[in-house]
Amino acid sequence: MFDLNSVQRLTDAEFASFAKLVYAESGIFLKESKITLLSNRLRKRLIALNLKTFQEYYSYIQSLKDKTKEIEELIDVVSTNETYFFRNERHFDALMQKSFPDISSKKKEKTLTVWSAGCSTGEEPYTIAICLLECKHLFPGWKLQVLATDIAYSVLDFAKAGKYSGRRIEKVPPALLDKHFVRDKEHPDVYAVSPEVKSLVKFSALNLFKDQFPQNVDIIFCRNVMIYFDREHQRTLVANFYKSVSKIHGYFYIGHSETLHAISEDFLYVKLLDSPVYVPKERINEFSSN
Repeated sequence: MFDLNSVQRLTDAEFASFAKLVYAESGIFLKESKITLLSNRLRKRLIALNLKTFQEYYSYIQSLKDKTKEIEELIDVVSTNETYFFRNERHFDALMQKSFPDISSKKKEKTLTVWSAGCSTGEEPYTIAICLLECKHLFPGWKLQVLATDIAYSVLDFAKAGKYSGRRIEKVPPALLDKHFVRDKEHPDVYAVSPEVKSLVKFSALNLFKDQFPQNVDIIFCRNVMIYFDREHQRTLVANFYKSVSKIHGYFYIGHSETLHAISEDFLYVKLLDSPVYVPKERINEFSSN
């Protein structure tokens, strides 16, 4: 049997080729310091395809008439998908205590759409759905939905299953764990999100630089995603989020380590419960006193 451990890491030229391909297909910018990480992750595809070298794999991709499926596999192994429920919990406090009450009191059309862009394995959109259910008294008779998108099909499959354990659920408050999850009878350490939570979330594949965005979204979550892109792609991405978000009721939640400074003037920074949140510039008068 061929030992993949004998495969040396990518050469500089091989890394450059794969990095260029990944950038062209997804906008993800791989720094040269990621050469070892990429080498380790690409070995998964060598195993799956019974190939012996990275060059063979690159040539294989180029030989395909329809590269779509293999490009999806490539982006899948490149992407980092570590997350957990109620990550950066102050965001969700702001969501429930500020954004939801604001929208429920002002919006005439009884619909609320939240978009989790780069949803990974589902913890973020399911957390949003739980927050919606905890605040459903604010939305009597409303149509509530969470759009959850990601470029990687494998994480979407995991998310749709909705089963979690260990570190992924350790920050879920016990009362909410009992209320919104179902414990697996055969595997007591595994919890499945309840059917009610699942019913609010719609998962789908979406490439942030190639596919059409949903329109007139009330709240966009795109946290710890922009860090994978260079400045040019960040500007393009945020410009498209601005086109997507409601100019009357919209909120844009980004990661605590992220900023729109020097990226966009279309959004206004507001601080909700010590959380970094942005709103469209059209809402400036509502927050100018903050």
